Amino acid sequence: MPRTHRNQTSAVTDNAPQGIRIRPGSRADAPAVLDMLDSAVAWMNDRGNTEQWGTVPYSQRPDAAERVGRYTTENAPYIAELNGTPVGALVLDSGPSPQMPIPPAEEPERYVRLLVSDRRYAGLGIGAALLTHAAGEARRAGVQLLRVDCWAGGGGRLVTFYERNGFTPTDRFLSGTWPGQVLARRVG
Repeated sequence: MPRTHRNQTSAVTDNAPQGIRIRPGSRADAPAVLDMLDSAVAWMNDRGNTEQWGTVPYSQRPDAAERVGRYTTENAPYIAELNGTPVGALVLDSGPSPQMPIPPAEEPERYVRLLVSDRRYAGLGIGAALLTHAAGEARRAGVQLLRVDCWAGGGGRLVTFYERNGFTPTDRFLSGTWPGQVLARRVG
């Protein structure tokens, strides 16, 4: 989705946890997003999860900086801040990554391409606030379908997170040996 289609005036999201402000992101946010992704990999590894994103810090992957750069320039990025500090990131697009083995939607949609929060701020509702913001952005665009894909391993804990936030599992898929789940939420 071209950046010109985004609502450039987003600020505080309705029902966001106190002190959380969600604003449009930009290329300047790429280093903070990479830090959050590194934080997530370390957090998962500390809990024995090396299957979801591996063990190498995200920022050290060959295409990481380029990918995050594309997220912040070619898609619709949003940054959650707490007292001016970036603590979460959301990237919306008009569909899933073409590289993912995911069936296309039968209607216009907004697709969560990235959702990450700084694990130092876990438990504050940052991910839920960003998903609420994504639903609002979809509604403002006149789109009724919001979808996301996630890792389905680890006992399905990530799938359960999305279910708690109003999503329903639809299609399962394998990307190599990585088990994935597509979830959908009606927002209109």
